[in-house]
Amino acid sequence: NIKMPSPLFSQERAPTSVAYAETQSMFLDSLVGDAAWRQKYARDRAGMPIPWEIIEEDIRTTHPTKVLSLRAMLAVPYFEKALYELPDDQLDASTISNLADQIEHKIQGGLSSRPLLSVPHLLSDEASCYYHGYVLAEMAVHQTRDFFLKRDGYIVDNPSVGPTLNKSYWAVGNSQPFLTLVENLTKSPLMGDAWVGELNRPVDTVIAEEKEAYDKMAAKESNGDSKGDSKSNGDAKEEVKLDMHIKIVD
Repeated sequence: NIKMPSPLFSQERAPTSVAYAETQSMFLDSLVGDAAWRQKYARDRAGMPIPWEIIEEDIRTTHPTKVLSLRAMLAVPYFEKALYELPDDQLDASTISNLADQIEHKIQGGLSSRPLLSVPHLLSDEASCYYHGYVLAEMAVHQTRDFFLKRDGYIVDNPSVGPTLNKSYWAVGNSQPFLTLVENLTKSPLMGDAWVGELNRPVDTVIAEEKEAYDKMAAKESNGDSKGDSKSNGDAKEEVKLDMHIKIVD
């Protein structure tokens, strides 16, 4: 999907940033948390959709604590920054362990259920000093989702999403820096506003909006109209059958 005149523009090699690569994958990851996606694609062996009650329980359980995940993500790059700023004569096991505890208290409000020193990125030299890329990517994902929701009103099975992503995120490859790519698509510099806004949404508001999206997708399914809104991008095309069988073992 990289339509540029050199393999150096490919996303599989430098100077691809972690933030750029993860924005694409994490955006797609975000779809499986949408009630509309779950209604259509999360089916049991009999082909029945996941009941709304399960989705509602999931939202009530997880939404109020999502800010803790944000803090856990932030703690890693802050720890890395503090670690690499330590003088060489202070680099001993006790100092590093105490530093990790200090960062957890400062960023997360206490010792983390996932201790910083258990994060694999901190223990592998090829993965060091790039965890902040995940934070930037999460910011970009929320900003990208916010753009589509404001422009189109929905994301799941929206036929205009793919062409927009292709034009702004995929086709250009490494010919443009990450921050430029995000701004070109969302028409705004990368900011944390969309992410913070999502965290600040009341649980009941989230449930009401997700229930509406769930019901709309259910109505489309019952009417045989689940290929997207034809008004958004011309006539809806036939669904692509991948002839794949995926087995998830828990």
